[in-house]
Amino acid sequence: MQTASALNGGITMWISQRACAEGWCTAAELTAAGRHYAGMTVDWGSWEVPGMIANLAIVGGAAVLALVLHAVAMAIGRRVAARTPDSVDDAAVALSARPLRWIAVALALAIARRFLVLPEWADDLWKVAAGFIVPGLIGWLVVTVVQVYIRAIELRYDIAVEDNLRARRRRTRTAILGRIVIIGVSMVTIALMLLSIPSIRSVGITLMASAGIAGLAVGAAAQPALKNLIAGIQLAFTEPIRIDDVLIIDGEWGKVEEIRLTYVVVALWDERRLVVPVSRFLDMPFQNWTRNTSKLLGSAFFWLDPATDVPRLRAKYEEIIRANPRWDGRAFVLQVTDTKPEAIEIRVLATAKDAPTAFDLRCDIREAMLAFIRDEMPEALPKHRLAPAALSAEPSGSASSA
Repeated sequence: MQTASALNGGITMWISQRACAEGWCTAAELTAAGRHYAGMTVDWGSWEVPGMIANLAIVGGAAVLALVLHAVAMAIGRRVAARTPDSVDDAAVALSARPLRWIAVALALAIARRFLVLPEWADDLWKVAAGFIVPGLIGWLVVTVVQVYIRAIELRYDIAVEDNLRARRRRTRTAILGRIVIIGVSMVTIALMLLSIPSIRSVGITLMASAGIAGLAVGAAAQPALKNLIAGIQLAFTEPIRIDDVLIIDGEWGKVEEIRLTYVVVALWDERRLVVPVSRFLDMPFQNWTRNTSKLLGSAFFWLDPATDVPRLRAKYEEIIRANPRWDGRAFVLQVTDTKPEAIEIRVLATAKDAPTAFDLRCDIREAMLAFIRDEMPEALPKHRLAPAALSAEPSGSASSA
């Protein structure tokens, strides 16, 4: 009975302190209430065993029933989604399974609360827990909806096709804005969860009063991170780069693999990954080979002898390019673009559907043209011409000696 009395007094004092913190009583009233409750004893026997067992049975039964109903609903949802040709509903069912499970449990407990018989301290504790958990579940559900939308855009807009400019634009903007929404919802959710606790709420009000100086200090310390964050938001609207764009940055060739709020991951040609801050794409120049279209014009160069039969070489190049399946049929040309005393520069151009195909096409052109020059036109290979200096008929020294 002594332990129950001490426990009852502590719980009641906690409720009284909360009432005072909420402005329901004064400090003097709280002191008087403390003296009053300290001498009280409550017989917990009438509630502790039968009441606790009944409450646990109701809560446990409601939770189990919610989990069973959730499992049945998810099984039906997966079966229905599997019968549809679209993959979006499959992704929606998979992503929403976990948050919906706990939301179902929370709803079941909220309904079961009407049938519980709780003492005052337990009812107050229940309200505090509900105020802490409900914002978290709602925020989790909103984040899941955003993730389902992002996944739906990824499935609907395929970037593996040849003309994927529209798909890359939609996926890039959705990915960046979706992450912004997720961060914003997470911050609001955490704030609401913390503000549901009275002691933390009072501390938060005190901190807000001194937030001016602290904000300046934090802003100065977080300036690089804020710069990249703002640059990421700007990147979503200006779109200097998009997912799957082909870039030349710092002399490296690669594709944009992932765009985050503060950095971009570029997959290089040799399977390395180049991580670049977002602000780099707004402050420094770089090459974007697929800004408007994925089609490219590839080039290859040859240094040959000035006496080369250029029309014959051009005819052979036309034969080579028309037989190559990597050429997209738009254009090709062979031109003499530079001359030097010992060689001329031959430039060949050909179009391709995308950057990887253009690279392979250029390699094919070099191999085929060099093989033709070696086997059929060896005279076209560059040569060093040396001419002997003219000798005088009689040395000047011999005439003077005579």
